[in-house]
Amino acid sequence: MMHEDQPWPGTWRTIAYQLLTLPVRIVEFAVLLVLLVAGIATTIVWVGIPLLMLATTLTHRFADFERRSLRRWLRTPLADAIRNRADGLVRNWFAQLTDATTWRDLAYLLITTPLAIVEFVLGIVSAIIVPLALTVAPGAGWLHGKLALALLGPPRAERLEAKATRLQASRARGVDAAENERRRIERDLHDGAQQRLVSVAMTVGRAKAKVGGTEPDTAELQRLLAEAHTDAKLAVSELRDLARGIYPAVLGDRGLDAALSALAAKSPVPVSVSVDIDQRPPAAVESTTYFVVGETLTNAAKYADASDIRVDVRRDGDTVIVEVTDDGRGGAEIRPGGGLAGLADRAATIDGTVSVVSPAGGPTVVRAELPCSW
Repeated sequence: MMHEDQPWPGTWRTIAYQLLTLPVRIVEFAVLLVLLVAGIATTIVWVGIPLLMLATTLTHRFADFERRSLRRWLRTPLADAIRNRADGLVRNWFAQLTDATTWRDLAYLLITTPLAIVEFVLGIVSAIIVPLALTVAPGAGWLHGKLALALLGPPRAERLEAKATRLQASRARGVDAAENERRRIERDLHDGAQQRLVSVAMTVGRAKAKVGGTEPDTAELQRLLAEAHTDAKLAVSELRDLARGIYPAVLGDRGLDAALSALAAKSPVPVSVSVDIDQRPPAAVESTTYFVVGETLTNAAKYADASDIRVDVRRDGDTVIVEVTDDGRGGAEIRPGGGLAGLADRAATIDGTVSVVSPAGGPTVVRAELPCSW
């Protein structure tokens, strides 16, 4: 599902888009203009009908090409268009003429050609004057992307409906994730610390019985106390691990950089960590980031046969981007019930997403996009 909000595009992606797509858009504009003028002028003698039908088909093709280009170059979150269809050539054409998507596609293709010329000039100048490129080019790309969202994206009602559906699904996954986490904590307490403490109580009771005897067995008493002491330390360790699994103290005290560096230090595979966030995000985003990195590092160490892992956490507008890249053998995917699926469910509780790109032979990139507001 595509998000409604558009990220700020990168400088060099924007310049490349501005320089490479102008000839294509000029050709699109010229072809459509000729077909529309000729088709409308000759409609009275029926010759214009096939021309207008061709113009409609090309409008769809050109608009779909623009959607793919915008997704690739400007990272504009545009989904593929859903258009009205009908049986029969003429009926299908009339169905498309009554579809608002067709007219919005045509409006975008005709309106953005003058804009493309301005963007092309900006791209040429920015390639020469680098400081201008760093300031003006991304803004121009962002404005172009907003116009594309308004015309090539779904109508506002559909966007709101899709967003509501996505939020509803995210909340449902969040409830499931919370329930699974509760069961995990309950299981760990029952099978771990609780059993240890029961063992401590029983051992102390046996030691107490030895002390109360007429002739205490010092050696046996020392053994029982040592056993109780060991079990008590194990219980404390298990409770500490359990607490760390809920919310690590170092994360709350010192933030993401220190917490992720601590995770990297424990990894059997060398890990480099880069955290570029100018201020601390909300606690929910921090904890989700921590667990995404922790689970991914664990998976890479166990299954990927990796020799190097990179962790990159950065801010992109109102989104925290988390990327963990390893040079292992690849083949990772999100499977129902798997660790990565659990991360996706955890991210969904804050309307975030987790994606995995892991071709055979590697590298593997686990990427989380976590929206937040500062």
